[in-house]
Amino acid sequence: MGCCVAKGRNIDEEKLEFKGGNVHVITSKEDWDQKIEEANKDGKIVVANFSASWCGPCRVIAPAYAEMSKTYPQLMFLTIDVDDLMDFSSSWDIRATPTFFFIKNGKQVDKLVGANKPELETKTCSMFQIPGAR
Repeated sequence: MGCCVAKGRNIDEEKLEFKGGNVHVITSKEDWDQKIEEANKDGKIVVANFSASWCGPCRVIAPAYAEMSKTYPQLMFLTIDVDDLMDFSSSWDIRATPTFFFIKNGKQVDKLVGANKPELETKTCSMFQIPGAR
């Protein structure tokens, strides 16, 4: 399981790509609030990916995360760059990237730290099966 804990900037600085997926990139606290409100209104569980463009494991898991967003359209997939939204990210006590939060009705119901694809798929699938999540 990979995760980044240091903010080294050796890796290409481009933004993470979520090509072909249905991942909403959060660029402000207002974006976050709007998406959480939308998810609550639609009865969707949110999968929030706190990551960084310089983080190797974040780059590795990004295509799988994008693919899951297509596989589970009943869930809402968000991504937050911890460097772009430092204050907001620190309010979630992010200690390593990537960190994934599973949120239902505005409350955290699960969490995964690290780029563990099998575990992310298992947790995402289990969220899909929560009654009332659709």
